[in-house]
Amino acid sequence: MDGKIGLEEHFAIADTIGDSRGFVDDAAAVDLKARLLDFQDLRLREMDRGGIAKMIVSLNAPAVQRIVDRAKAVEVARRANDLLAEAIAKHADRFAGFAALAMQDPDAAGAELKRCVADFGFKGALVNGYSQLGAPESCLYYDLPQYWDFWGVVAALDVPFYLHPREPSERKAYDGHPWLIGPAYGFAAETGLHALRLMGSGLFDKYPRLTLILGHMGEGLPFNLYRIDERIAWSPMGYPAKRAISEYFQDNVFITTSGNFRTQTLIDCILEVGADRILFSTDYPFEQIAEASGWFDAAAISEPDRRKIGRLNALKLFKLDS
Repeated sequence: MDGKIGLEEHFAIADTIGDSRGFVDDAAAVDLKARLLDFQDLRLREMDRGGIAKMIVSLNAPAVQRIVDRAKAVEVARRANDLLAEAIAKHADRFAGFAALAMQDPDAAGAELKRCVADFGFKGALVNGYSQLGAPESCLYYDLPQYWDFWGVVAALDVPFYLHPREPSERKAYDGHPWLIGPAYGFAAETGLHALRLMGSGLFDKYPRLTLILGHMGEGLPFNLYRIDERIAWSPMGYPAKRAISEYFQDNVFITTSGNFRTQTLIDCILEVGADRILFSTDYPFEQIAEASGWFDAAAISEPDRRKIGRLNALKLFKLDS
């Protein structure tokens, strides 16, 4: 299928390139670095071969979220967004952007998102999970009270917020099993937990038009919606939100195919949330465009659903002209 739009596709700047080093072995590190820093050459060629018309590009992980100094985090986010805007301007027909935000400072994050949407035409924000502030062991989740005014800014701008994975905040359970910490399991467990905190906090009751995006086929949540709802309904522990998790998932959440190229999983997601709430993505350059596109183009789904997931849903959600 030609004309696909991908929206979990990454780049890096000098300050953040080292953050991606731990995800690959030494043999792959040189190639990964080249792909993260490239915009005008290899990335475009691979997009053309894979039938991808446009990428909405975002900063690598965890990047800004791991910077414990508030002022430094704000500065790096602003610089990354400026560099991304410059790269997009050279090929505005092929690239759009998600803002990086220093969530260590909710007011600054809201102001930066406003700037990026107004000045650069960015299509929303992508934030790499919880943020650290003051000390490496700190952990700020975005259902905390200090973030609710920030969410008001996101809702007023009417742009999506992509909650992207990072390593688990609590690692004791992973002791002796470092292979579990990253994409194999820990990323999804951490991001799914964070998303459930947001949905269960009542955030979407206060801001019903707010849109959250989750990658990797929903970080495992679509397959557990029944059990989550059923157990919350019986729980004596209290639940702040007014509606069931599955209802927020239907109304406020989109999911993407990034890094999860399995037809059985895609079909299950279509059954759970509908083809109108799913978006094609690769997770480039941590995943290969050829693999993502080859799988998606041949997946055993209907052609109308393929067009929706591959292109039409993104056009509508991000108000894209093409």
